[in-house]
Amino acid sequence: MGIANKLRLSSSSLSRILHRRILYSSAVRSFTTSEGHRPTIVHKQGLDILHDPWFNKGTAFTMTERNRLDLRGLLPPNVMDSEQQIFRFMTDLKRLEEQARDGPSDPNALAKWRILNRLHDRNETMYYKVLINNIEEYAPIVYTPTVGLVCQNYSGLFRRPRGMYFSAEDRGEMMSMVYNWPAEQVDMIVVTDGSRILGLGDLGVHGIGIAVGKLDLYVAAAGINPQRVLPVMIDVGTNNEKLRNDPMYLGLQQRRLEDDDYIDVIDEFMEAVYTRWPHVIVQFEDFQSKWAFKLLQRYRCTYRMFNDDVQGTAGVAIAGLLGAVRAQGRPMIDFPKMKIVVAGAGSAGIGVLNAARKTMARMLGNTETAFDSAQSQFWVVDAQGLITEGRENIDPEAQPFARKTKEMERQGLKEGATLVEVVREVKPDVLLGLSAVGGLFSKEVLEAMKGSTSTRPAIFAMSNPTKNAECTPQDAFSILGENMIFASGSPFKNVEFGNGHVGHCNQGNNMYLFPGIGLGTLLSGAPIVSDGMLQAASECLAAYMSEEEVLEGIIYPPISRIRDITKRIAAAVIKEAIEEDLVEGYREMDAREIQKLDEEGLMEYVENNMWNPEYPTLVYKDD
Repeated sequence: MGIANKLRLSSSSLSRILHRRILYSSAVRSFTTSEGHRPTIVHKQGLDILHDPWFNKGTAFTMTERNRLDLRGLLPPNVMDSEQQIFRFMTDLKRLEEQARDGPSDPNALAKWRILNRLHDRNETMYYKVLINNIEEYAPIVYTPTVGLVCQNYSGLFRRPRGMYFSAEDRGEMMSMVYNWPAEQVDMIVVTDGSRILGLGDLGVHGIGIAVGKLDLYVAAAGINPQRVLPVMIDVGTNNEKLRNDPMYLGLQQRRLEDDDYIDVIDEFMEAVYTRWPHVIVQFEDFQSKWAFKLLQRYRCTYRMFNDDVQGTAGVAIAGLLGAVRAQGRPMIDFPKMKIVVAGAGSAGIGVLNAARKTMARMLGNTETAFDSAQSQFWVVDAQGLITEGRENIDPEAQPFARKTKEMERQGLKEGATLVEVVREVKPDVLLGLSAVGGLFSKEVLEAMKGSTSTRPAIFAMSNPTKNAECTPQDAFSILGENMIFASGSPFKNVEFGNGHVGHCNQGNNMYLFPGIGLGTLLSGAPIVSDGMLQAASECLAAYMSEEEVLEGIIYPPISRIRDITKRIAAAVIKEAIEEDLVEGYREMDAREIQKLDEEGLMEYVENNMWNPEYPTLVYKDD
């Protein structure tokens, strides 16, 4: 029996799922399985078409289309194909990168973001074609680390609204507000309340930038149709005093709502979006820890939703940890033997701990003894030091990982022991950082890791953005030498040792997983995102690299392979949904047809439903 079948659903949750299943089975399925292979009906002509980024092709409009859409004379006469357009854009981008900077304090990355954003405003198809074709170069621009800089400066960068804003002032109005969005169908929503953007803290309404960036990757990596994605900001105020006092700030200039007032706003939003779009998937992003877990538990058995910080980060970390086991020449089944010190007990840290414990326990047989055994492999250090049962007012989410006081005394440790002391005494196989404290893995901490009992110790400095990374790869390799594994949340360059050897800087980026999780959930029609589906995604990523690559210290694939990675992960998620009897069908593919697909058929099914940025033929129809 799959894990989802073991979930205890309340009667209201069960009735909601059954109601949505009825809605799904009665829905009119008027879509093709392969995106973009039929003409698109438009109800506008002339300049209106050129000013609409969804339909604008610029100089790529054929002469037939120019005649049909009243575009003759509004464009230069030379018709260009999309490849010629991209060449022109890339030439201009290289020339304008420096010129677009707003003075010496404006980083080059922000200039690139500005140029790409202008293209997005003009021509959406070309924007995604450029992004997909250059994903390794531009993923760090539209996503981490540059998106953090964008969010910090959002009021000054805001030019054109993208997405929807729901605020505390909109209580009682959200059910009607959702109909202001023009798309009749929305497949993916990324929502944030701006309370914990990356490691930058409370950025209030500026957090919309993270939702926009994530959905760009859903389009580029998973082939979600850009006309069916929706970035959302829920503005419940901000506790960032600097923003509240800034006359240029675009959000509510009041303190954040708390307790039931806060919950009421999120409840109303969820009810509204699922009323209009019953099959939508909602990804929660960058909610502060105290709400991240609470909202996940509140909605996960009722809605198709997941929290990327808790579950996505955990999945990527697990894949990396399993890769670290393989890099030692051992089978992944040896994972439960690893000793792991975790620095950070926020939503990401606890999410990784829970996922790692479940993975270890499953490998050990999923018994109560297995869970106890798995739990003993972790030592958690937060801002107050080592967490033990002697801690007063311990966070309930961290409680299961608190070490027994007497056991720690035997190891020469006590409540609140420093990270250096813990590493020195435990001699862990892995030091995992999810603290958002830049430089936390100091020279002293890394020196202590030299005592690791592992034949190939691993350092995971996973905090974002780059300035919050616990250490750099240069720091780690210079102290621990070549025979180690390094992974980070932000991109770093590989370390050259000067002897022909390379220290690989693996980026444990959430973009490896969340697009595939979202796409697989969408195409399966599963009413929830189960633990089993998340586990399948993580294990698929862990197994993606070849033995030769892993033994070289490469535990994550290059971003350039992201479309292929996402396709495989989506197929793995659908396969798990089939095993858990969660499949309900998608468009004209009913559950029974999906259940009959073999692995090759699943891959083909996924690929056929991934949108590609090709210009459709436009046909005008008068309203």
